[in-house]
Amino acid sequence: MRRAEVYRNGVLAGILTESDNRTFEFRYDSSYFNDNTKPGISLTLPKKQTVYTADHLFPFFYNMLSEGSNRSVQLRQLKIDKKDFFGLLMATAQYDTIGAITIKRIE
Repeated sequence: MRRAEVYRNGVLAGILTESDNRTFEFRYDSSYFNDNTKPGISLTLPKKQTVYTADHLFPFFYNMLSEGSNRSVQLRQLKIDKKDFFGLLMATAQYDTIGAITIKRIE
């Protein structure tokens, strides 16, 4: 199992988990959820006290990945399998992302 913290503007918003059977879960952090001034991280993952599950990486997170030749360079330099979208997300979305969301691997 691999896990990552999901931050919105530097504030912990939730936890993204990839299970050993390659299914995914996203859950909002309770303090983020209880703060009425904080919005949901995306329209497809509205702020609800539920566990979102999927058989593939959620499109919201998948769309944070680079494409084309940039992705190829990242995969080669980071030695990540081209089908390991979660691994690539954790390796590349910690600092320099477009938008308010960053991802930090939980060791």
